[in-house]
Amino acid sequence: MVRLPLSPADIERGRRLGALLRDARGERPMLQVALEAGMSPETLRKIETGRIATPAFPTIAALAAVLGLSLDRVWAEVTAGERADAGRMVS
Repeated sequence: MVRLPLSPADIERGRRLGALLRDARGERPMLQVALEAGMSPETLRKIETGRIATPAFPTIAALAAVLGLSLDRVWAEVTAGERADAGRMVS
């Protein structure tokens, strides 16, 4: 399978997702959160730093559940910049 290069929008969404997850994790140890979500701490670290900009939906859902985030909130935060850009285009 050939993976297409990420667009600038994909990279920015990954950055926002990582920031949201880091903020939600707060002082909780990365190891604890990762294990509760069923992934390695290395995978969580890569998501939080944007190195994995487009994690699979089940991965996002597991992290959201462990961190007490609704998927609606995750989507709103990750796409916030895109909605602002779209509003400027319409005006």
